[in-house]
Amino acid sequence: MDNITITGAREHNLKNINLTIPKYKLVVLTGLSGSGKSSLAFDTIYAEGQRRYVESLSAYARQFLGMMEKPDVDQIDGLSPAISIDQKTVSHNPRSTVGTTTEIYDYLRLLFARVGHPHCPNCGREIKTQTLQQITDHIVDMFSPAKKGKGTRLMVLAPLVKDRKGEYSALLDDLVRRGYPKARIDGRIFDLDEDDITLIKTNRHTIEVVVDRVVLEKGSDPKRLSNSVEKALKLANGTMIISKINDKGFDFPDKPTDFEDHMFSESFACAICNISLPEIEPRSFSFNNPHGACPNCSGLGTTFEVDASRVYNGELTIEEGGLFPWSRSVMFDSYPRRFLTSLATKYKFGFDTKIKDIPHEALEKILNDGIVPYLQRRYEESDSDEVRKKIEQY
Repeated sequence: MDNITITGAREHNLKNINLTIPKYKLVVLTGLSGSGKSSLAFDTIYAEGQRRYVESLSAYARQFLGMMEKPDVDQIDGLSPAISIDQKTVSHNPRSTVGTTTEIYDYLRLLFARVGHPHCPNCGREIKTQTLQQITDHIVDMFSPAKKGKGTRLMVLAPLVKDRKGEYSALLDDLVRRGYPKARIDGRIFDLDEDDITLIKTNRHTIEVVVDRVVLEKGSDPKRLSNSVEKALKLANGTMIISKINDKGFDFPDKPTDFEDHMFSESFACAICNISLPEIEPRSFSFNNPHGACPNCSGLGTTFEVDASRVYNGELTIEEGGLFPWSRSVMFDSYPRRFLTSLATKYKFGFDTKIKDIPHEALEKILNDGIVPYLQRRYEESDSDEVRKKIEQY
């Protein structure tokens, strides 16, 4: 239901009212003192929601919770379990939220940590850990043919280099010494001990060594596949690729060209984007913990930024204090004075030039390369409330 429907509410001074309140929206009850706002919100809606919730619990759980009396109302439909926050609770702590005030936040963190499915922040794919056995079973389920006699051609690949610059001659020589005859380099299969492979050092390359080539048939023993998968995972630090060969024909081509890749990972990481994530736990969802807080706002949800238009008066000159944060420091040998002097020399203006007449490019550098980052840095690094309060005016 999308609405809470109240019929015949008579609690306290309510006069048999009927009301429909939309759900999933912010609804405000307003009116004169004594008009029945609290009677409706707390003594009717909240009381009935809480009463129904407690009634749904076991008899053992109910003995620890106070049972509220049924409000004087004919019927309420569409009601969910309710939370009431004390009207007199006032907190000036920026880390105080509805979730922390009601203490439901801790339960939500626990819930998300247990049932949540993390996704790669770059490509959006779900990230999950898999054991060797789970990966092998997944491959068998995915590629095992429905009929006997028609096998699925697979290559087991270990990704060693992904989109990185270099010539990698030492790596390729090492693979040959370790007994790996083939590799897929930038999407093409090469014989490492026969083909002349020259990679351009300044270009980005992807190198995946061919660990094994397997024909998966219905009912076949997956032991060889499992051993190859294990070898690939060890070689590529917990990631591997199963590449289905879609080239025409039934034989396994020496150098296939039509691939269908599927990536697997033992670790909690996106095998495609090479992004590793810590395993989710309750502290991952805590904005009061460095482990879960946003690094930009430190979990506050807001950031202080300098408004460049408030740090100067265009009608004044630099000498007259037109650059407010630097009005005093430009009068003696200091970093702001040296910074402005170098710009004045380059863009042909003086300290007696009105700020509005300074060339646009020079003014942009004064503000965005000088004053704004200067104030931002001082605000973040200062422990003085007085300094912070002074900077907040900008």
